[in-house]
Amino acid sequence: MPQPQPTPSEPTRQMEPPDSAYEPYKPNSPEFRAAVDALRGMRQDLFHDAFAYRPLPRLGAHARLVRPLRGRMREWATWAPHAVITAFAVLAMLIAANSAMIGAGDNFVLGLLALVPVLLTMVRPVGAFWASMAATPVAAVVGSSWDSEWPWLPGAFACHLFVLTIVAIRTRPRTAAWMWALTAVYGVVVATFFDWGHSFGTNTAQLLSFSALILLAVSVWHIRREARQEVSAQQTVTAHERSRRTLLEERTTIARELHDVVAHHMSVVAIQAEAAPYRVENPPEELERAFATIRENAVAALTELRRVLGVVRAEDYEAPDAPQPTLAELDGLLANVRNAGLSVDKTTTGAIRELPQGVELSAYRIVQEALSNTLRHAPGAGAKVEVSYVLGGLGLRIVNDPPPNPSLVKPSPGAGHGITGMRERVTMLNGEMTAARTDEGGYEVTVFLPVAAASEGEA
Repeated sequence: MPQPQPTPSEPTRQMEPPDSAYEPYKPNSPEFRAAVDALRGMRQDLFHDAFAYRPLPRLGAHARLVRPLRGRMREWATWAPHAVITAFAVLAMLIAANSAMIGAGDNFVLGLLALVPVLLTMVRPVGAFWASMAATPVAAVVGSSWDSEWPWLPGAFACHLFVLTIVAIRTRPRTAAWMWALTAVYGVVVATFFDWGHSFGTNTAQLLSFSALILLAVSVWHIRREARQEVSAQQTVTAHERSRRTLLEERTTIARELHDVVAHHMSVVAIQAEAAPYRVENPPEELERAFATIRENAVAALTELRRVLGVVRAEDYEAPDAPQPTLAELDGLLANVRNAGLSVDKTTTGAIRELPQGVELSAYRIVQEALSNTLRHAPGAGAKVEVSYVLGGLGLRIVNDPPPNPSLVKPSPGAGHGITGMRERVTMLNGEMTAARTDEGGYEVTVFLPVAAASEGEA
């Protein structure tokens, strides 16, 4: 089908290029981005807030230099960095004031030009670098002679070297690199265009060589310090995660152990509920339904309990064949510990009575873990176990003597489950626990596990 042609009176429309065709060219090469980032870094390090007030902090109480000192010497030692910088400033001043055979007034000016920038590093580090750069040409004009070094007079040489070192220590390696580069640019420009016929030539190469070695050493120190800080932070995180994992493992272990106790009680409830109607002649229908409901609920609770245990049970976990231990088996535990070489005595006070199985199991495990810690951390020491049956519950006290030969004590390879597990068991039973070293150098664990008093009907 033929297309209609535009009439001569209608202007012909032309396709306009997209707006993106008029956008300026944006180079995206890695070299260009690196150069832009470098210039941005130089502006951030050397020009942005160059004269900001950043006082040099005193040494902390845990610094290696301060820690062994006491009294007033300890307080004075915290000012050690300020004293060192002041000593460098005085040294630079003496070098500047005695480097040229000129008038006393000019030597005084040279000394101030070398003193002030070094002292300024204690409060305005980046500003001290610019002050040293500004003082260098002034010193060259005041103290210059035909046989003097150029463009860095001895005082300016020492002052700038000290400033570069101190500022590099106080800032970061990137800032030190920019300061070194600007120093090189200044030295090359002055030596090229403002030589003025000095016989000894330029000493910029010597300054750059010395400063490069010093800044390299400072950069390595910065890297090592940051690496130590990262390792310390990672160790802190790892210790926290290990503590959480230990806590969860202990709770899982307690849940597994208490499963047998709770399952036994629920099974007894179900069996008694099923057998109860047969003990009554012609029991009412309502009573039979009530006991049937009790049995169904007990069986359902036992099923849910086994399902929960399956969640917290590890794949390689094997259920114990023997019943869970109680305080009645405590003598057997002490016999095994004595066979392992630990001298332990047991004392029981109060009227011995049967306690809830959960309390008996937890008390047995607490004594077991406390004696195991004694074997690991105090080999050869004696121990005492006190079991107190009181009106409101059960008291435990496990104390060991200090090790007779501390050099034989080796770091324990365990993950710190002992105290954590004991505290979890005590917390579960709403009890109280203390674990601390004794005045004699041993260790003591005291525990109180509350037990509700039996009602008259239960009695």
